[in-house]
Amino acid sequence: MKKLIVLLGLLFAMPVYAAEGMVVMQSSHNVAGTVDRLEKVVTNAGFRVFARINHGKAAKNVNIELKPVELLIFGKPKAGSLLMQSQPSVAIDLPMKYLVWEDAAGKVNIGWNDPAWIAARHGITDRGKLVEKMTGALRKLATKAAGTE
Repeated sequence: MKKLIVLLGLLFAMPVYAAEGMVVMQSSHNVAGTVDRLEKVVTNAGFRVFARINHGKAAKNVNIELKPVELLIFGKPKAGSLLMQSQPSVAIDLPMKYLVWEDAAGKVNIGWNDPAWIAARHGITDRGKLVEKMTGALRKLATKAAGTE
């Protein structure tokens, strides 16, 4: 009975707001601090940061109130190019992105597209090891930035 209660508790605690193919974890920092940390860890891991977009600031500029939300766009052309060799359409989902937002409860979340979901979406079946490596790296980097490791 205790196992069932624990299992049900875990199921109901899972984020229901995550979009299909999106991995989400909580951060112990605010949005700006989390993105600062993400930018540092991805750069230190050899990724190139292409852009940082502050959606909250953009909304404020047009008089729309929005909880803090930022997007960090980054990648490693060597990995992304290999995926594009397999299926050029994957370029619509590349480079990789971390989305950091504050939810209605005031919790800060880090979300990213699961590389396995991206590969499946584009029918990429010949890059399993690369996709696996990307999956582990994205989780490791997010965990480090979130301060939950």
